[in-house]
Amino acid sequence: MNTYESEAASRWGDTAAWLEYEKCSGSQSPAEQKATADGLMALFARLGELKELPPESDEAQAAVAAIRQYISDHYYECTDEIFAGLGEMYVADERFKANIDAAGGDGTAEFARDAIRVWCKRSR
Repeated sequence: MNTYESEAASRWGDTAAWLEYEKCSGSQSPAEQKATADGLMALFARLGELKELPPESDEAQAAVAAIRQYISDHYYECTDEIFAGLGEMYVADERFKANIDAAGGDGTAEFARDAIRVWCKRSR
């Protein structure tokens, strides 16, 4: 288990989302796990291409909806509550911020957070 997984397990190890993540990731080879992670980063790269638009734009909202669906399809059911928390963590945790900004360019993590806030507000 890598450092990130150990930290996540200590924070969320008793949640249904974590158990679902373990089930999904445990059945994947390291190459499959990398391909899945690369697919998510490609979605952040696409979001980065949109960051000059308002976060409430149809394009930005479609991009964050695709990210949420990808997480649900490949990791765990990404509820509104989880998605909102992820959006905040994408900026608050420098590791997430660095990876997302590396994929989509400087400011992508903040744009993702802002667009996710809009998405979650609209989905209520």
